[in-house]
Amino acid sequence: MTIPAMPRYFVIYKPYGVLSQFSGEQDTLKDVGDFPPEVYPVGRLDKDSEGLLLVTDDKPLNHYLLNPRFAHKRTYLAQVEGIPDSEALRSLEKGVDIKVGKEVYHTQPAHAKLKKNAPLLPERDPPIRYRKTVPDSWLELTLAEGKNRQVRKMTAAVGFPTLRLVRWSMEGLNIDGFEVGEIREYRQEEIYHLLKVNPKKLGGNGRSSKAKPPRNKRKKW
Repeated sequence: MTIPAMPRYFVIYKPYGVLSQFSGEQDTLKDVGDFPPEVYPVGRLDKDSEGLLLVTDDKPLNHYLLNPRFAHKRTYLAQVEGIPDSEALRSLEKGVDIKVGKEVYHTQPAHAKLKKNAPLLPERDPPIRYRKTVPDSWLELTLAEGKNRQVRKMTAAVGFPTLRLVRWSMEGLNIDGFEVGEIREYRQEEIYHLLKVNPKKLGGNGRSSKAKPPRNKRKKW
C-alpha cells in the first residue's frame, strides 16, 4: 500500500509586480523561487499588492480558507492618500458599498485602525509616488471576507485611495521579519495552529506531520 505524501506549505512575501500564479512567461511566482510542481497559491494577491501568500498542495485547507462560511481573518496594511477621520473609520467598520462585478455589494463588518506610525516594512520596488502637497497615512484593516480588490475599493469608497497595500496576516500566520521575496516552509501542524484550523472540519485525511522541521528559503527579489 502506497502512503500518500504529506502536503507541503510555503509562506511567501509576494513582491509588488508579481502575479499570484505559476503560469505565464514573466512576473509570476516562478520568478520568486523554486517550488514543487504540485503546489499552488491559496487565494490571490493582485499584481500591485504585496505580502503574505500561502502556497500548498493541501486541497482541503484550500477549500476551508476560501470558503466564506468559515470567515477566517485577514489583516492588511494600507498606505492611503490623506488621513482618514473617525467617521471614515466607522464607515469602514460598519461596511461600505463597493462594486463586485456588475453588482453593488455591502461589505461585512471589519476592524479599521489608523496607525500612529508607518509600519516597519521592506521598501517597495518601485516606491510609491511621493507628493509634498498631499499627506498620506497607514490603515490596518482586518476582514473576514475577500472580494476582488476589496481593500482598495473600501478605502476609495470613504475618500482615501490606497497607494500601497500589504497583506500582513491570515489569523495568526504573518510575515513579521520576512524580506521581500522570502520563502519559508512550515510543517502542517504549525500552519494549522497558526491559521486556527481544526483538522476535523477539513475533510480528507487531516493527518499532521512531525517528520521534519520547517525549512527557510531566503531569496531577495
